[in-house]
Amino acid sequence: MIKLQDVWRLYHMGEETINALAGINLEISQGEFVSIVGPSGSGKSTLLNIIGGLDSPTKGDIIVDGEDLSKASDSELSSYRNKKVGFVFQTFNLQPTYNALENVALPLVFARVPLGKRNQMAKEALETVGLGDRVRHKPSELSGGERQRVGIARALVNNPKILLADEPTGNLDSKARERIMELLTELNKERGLTLLLVTHDLESASSADRMLHMRDGEITESVDRK
Repeated sequence: MIKLQDVWRLYHMGEETINALAGINLEISQGEFVSIVGPSGSGKSTLLNIIGGLDSPTKGDIIVDGEDLSKASDSELSSYRNKKVGFVFQTFNLQPTYNALENVALPLVFARVPLGKRNQMAKEALETVGLGDRVRHKPSELSGGERQRVGIARALVNNPKILLADEPTGNLDSKARERIMELLTELNKERGLTLLLVTHDLESASSADRMLHMRDGEITESVDRK
């Protein structure tokens, strides 16, 4: 499903060059659940963003589901993000004036899905995450855990093959964190979603099939958990 070959991401700050990613080689199978851990600045989020088509490598090849992202145009990357990838963020990234249904349907607006169909798809996604009775609630009327479930429903609404979660439990209490991890694990197993989870929480990371340790832009260790 995902293959990275000698992937580098360099940033220039004045005369200094920072290796956000330094020669990453990685293969992830379809339906695999991989967690990525490491200290701040180790390259975890950069790796996720490059796999998600939000950022481009300085050099190296990225093949995802048969597409070479390193050679893709902006429009091709946009189509890839809209059709094949779902993103879950630590800060939820919900529109405060939209209700849950409208927030979940937002990617379908950009995909030009007709109103009736996108509302139905959004409602089904909310039911998948256990929020079928919260469709008209705005983010301010939901708990942190519920807001994150809205974020997960939004990530699922386009039926992606890959789910990328960047610190999805970082702003949640222990009970909500446990429920979100149960939901993500269930989606991985039942839907066959390829799931990549960036986290500082080793307990959450241990739910994965494989745990990658990163430091200074490199994968220093790969540990099979199953």
